[in-house]
Amino acid sequence: MNALKKITIAVGTVAITGFSVGALAQPHGVILPAFKEGQYVHKAPTVDDINADKSLHPELRKVILKGRDMFMDTQKYRGKYVFNDMSCKSCHMGEGRMAWSGPVWPAATTLPDFRGKNGHVNSLEERIVGCFSFSMNGIPPAYGSDDMLAITSYHQYMAKGAKVYDSNIAGRGFNSLGNQMPKDISYEKGQQVYTENCQVCHGADGAGKKVDGKVVFPALWGDNSYNWGAGMIRVFTAASFIKNNMPLGQPGRLSDKEAWDVALYINSQERPQDPRYTGNAKETREKFLNFHKFSMYGTERNGKILGQHDNTGSKPILKPELLRPRSFE
Repeated sequence: MNALKKITIAVGTVAITGFSVGALAQPHGVILPAFKEGQYVHKAPTVDDINADKSLHPELRKVILKGRDMFMDTQKYRGKYVFNDMSCKSCHMGEGRMAWSGPVWPAATTLPDFRGKNGHVNSLEERIVGCFSFSMNGIPPAYGSDDMLAITSYHQYMAKGAKVYDSNIAGRGFNSLGNQMPKDISYEKGQQVYTENCQVCHGADGAGKKVDGKVVFPALWGDNSYNWGAGMIRVFTAASFIKNNMPLGQPGRLSDKEAWDVALYINSQERPQDPRYTGNAKETREKFLNFHKFSMYGTERNGKILGQHDNTGSKPILKPELLRPRSFE
C-alpha cells in the first residue's frame, strides 16, 4: 500500500469515527461556538458563485480565480513567496470562508485599520504581507504586483455583499476561548493530547506529512512550520483554532483544557526566527510584548531560551523588506 493511500485511509477513518461517534451516538461531540446575538453573519461566495457571476468581467473573474488558486495552493510559490509547508488554507480553512477558522473576508471589510502588531494603520495588502512574512515564513509578493492584485481580489470577492466596517462579526478570527491562559495549563498534558490526537497526521516530531514531495499535513514546528512571529504562535490563537478545527473532521471534540494544553505544547517547540528579531530573544519579546505576552517566545523551556538562535529555516533572509514601519507624522 503506498503512502498516499495509507494517509487517505487514515483521514477517512478519522472522519468516519468523528461522524459515527460524535454526530450520532454523542450529538454533543462536535461543538462549535454559537454566534452571539446581534453579530453580523455573512455567507462568503463559493468558487461556483465566482464562475456563475455574470456581473464579473471575464478578466476580473480570471484574476479572482488566480487569487483563489494562490490561496488554496500557496506551495506552488515555495522558494519564491513561501519557505515552509504552509498554504493560506492551512489556517484559513474552507477556502477562507469558514467561521471560527479565520475567514478572510472580514479583512476586506474592516481594513484599512490600526493594527497593534505593527503599531500603524494597515491596508489589506499589508495584512497579506504579514501572513506571508510570518505564517508562511516567506518573502511576500510586492505591493501592487500582479500576484498581490490576484490574492487581494479573491479576499475582496469573498466579502461581496458584506457590510463595510462592521466589526461585530460572527465567527471571526481565532479567539473564541479568550486570550488568558488557564492557570493549570500543562505542557506535559499537552504532549499527551498531541500524542493521542495529533501525531497521526503531524508526526511525533511535528514535521507533518508529505507524499511525493507534496504537503498533505503541514509541520507544526521545526524549519518547515510558521515562524516565531506568526499569529498562530500566540497560545490563545492556537488553542481556539485547535478547539474549533481539530482533529481534522472532528471540530469541537477536544475539551477547552485539552486545546489549551496541546497549544502550549506545540508552541513551546522551536521554529524559524521571528523576522523582527533584534539578536536577543528576550529583548525581542520585550520590544513586541503586546504580541509576545501571549507566546512562549523568549521564555525558558528545559533550560533553554526559546527563539534564541539565528535560524530562519530555508528562507535566505531574516526580515522581508516589505515589513516596514509607517508614520503620518
